[in-house]
Order: sequence, then C-alpha cells, then structure tokens
Amino acid sequence: MKKLSLYLPQLALIVGTRALLGGGVGILLTDSMNKKQRRLLGWTLSLIGILTTIPLAMEVIAQNRTCGEERSAS
Repeated sequence: MKKLSLYLPQLALIVGTRALLGGGVGILLTDSMNKKQRRLLGWTLSLIGILTTIPLAMEVIAQNRTCGEERSAS
C-alpha cells in the first residue's frame, strides 16, 4: 500500500476546495432560489472548486513523488 504524506494546511485546502465543489453541485440541484441565481452561484462555486483543486493535487503529487525518490535512494 502506498503512503501519502500531507501537511495539515494542504489537507485543509483540499477539503475546502472539495467542499466548494460539492456545495456548488448541491445548489445546482436544489430549488431554494430562483433559477438564474441558483445557476450563477452553483456554477461559480463548482468552477472555483475544480480550478483550485487541480494545482493543489499537482503539488501534492509532485511533493510525494520527490519524497518517494528520496526514500528509494536511502
């Protein structure tokens, strides 16, 4: 099994971005606002969640790749 090391701030950012994405999708699926407001807010939160997740995931992958290489060398 592979181990993944994350610092607490990284984990918090990843959880926050996933929450934005989930909140955006939830708003898109609900009928709590008028259609225009719901679509604007839902898509905005979803896009922010997606666009901020990508660089964070790339950072975590790169960080763990370099840590794995250091462990292999020793």
